[in-house]
Amino acid sequence: MKLLMFRDRGARRLGVGRDAESDQVVDVAAAAGGDSMPADILGVIDGGEAVLDRLRELASSASGEAVRRIADLELLAPFDPPRGNVLCIGRNYQAHAEESARANQTEVGPPTIFTKAISSITDPYGDIPINPAVSTKIDWEVELGVVIGSTGSNIKRVNALEHVFGYTVVNDVTARDIQNGWGGQWFKGKSLDGSCPVGPWVLTKDEVDDVQSLQVQLRVNGVVKQDANTRDMIYPVDAIIEWLSVGMTLRPGMLIATGTPEGVGFARTPPEFLTAGDVMETEVMGVGLLRNTVVELPS
Repeated sequence: MKLLMFRDRGARRLGVGRDAESDQVVDVAAAAGGDSMPADILGVIDGGEAVLDRLRELASSASGEAVRRIADLELLAPFDPPRGNVLCIGRNYQAHAEESARANQTEVGPPTIFTKAISSITDPYGDIPINPAVSTKIDWEVELGVVIGSTGSNIKRVNALEHVFGYTVVNDVTARDIQNGWGGQWFKGKSLDGSCPVGPWVLTKDEVDDVQSLQVQLRVNGVVKQDANTRDMIYPVDAIIEWLSVGMTLRPGMLIATGTPEGVGFARTPPEFLTAGDVMETEVMGVGLLRNTVVELPS
């Protein structure tokens, strides 16, 4: 089931996609009539299986003005914001870890954990603002996003996927000069405003047969820059959840970015960075596609 947020006459609204008709979305509030339903995806997660069952009913039975076309909607980030900073895994694809080490002239480092500020979240088709006075080395990173569905700490790997609500697409847009400046500032370099497009929806986990067999790809102006598969992760999703939850409680609505494969701009020869007018298409096949245009802000 696809769950998405959209704007209608200035208001944020919850939508549920029809499985058999991928271009159709049911406006939950309109379809529910007087029934009390969550207003956003966080509310759906908190409502549990009872709410999901009701949404399935609405998706199959709604008609008339409650049924909309995705193409006609202004889609919003599924979470604005998620519960807490975006939890991110760096260097979780071996080839990317190696290309980063070559570019930085260092040894290959192990995967690492960092976060992106909630203020970095932006819409799936929104513009990505850049300001040359702030950074001239803006880079791309396609990532599978994992949405936590139930509370847990010290989660065992064998049970980890039970804590997943669903999956989405993340582009971990990064200011490399800030990330690598001042002795190393990952949080700052990853957290510029509008530097984390997410969406275009959350796909519930029952729709994904094998999360470790998803193709991930990023294109800039139609040219493929990254193309890999989640089977190439050093630590798969269940291992990521196990490690993140050691001594730290994961809460429903938390968003995890699981790492990016090789092909990022700063590691290319010569290095490539985003400039105004560039269009990024960020895709996890079977999950969703982001499309974002880079725009330059006045200095």
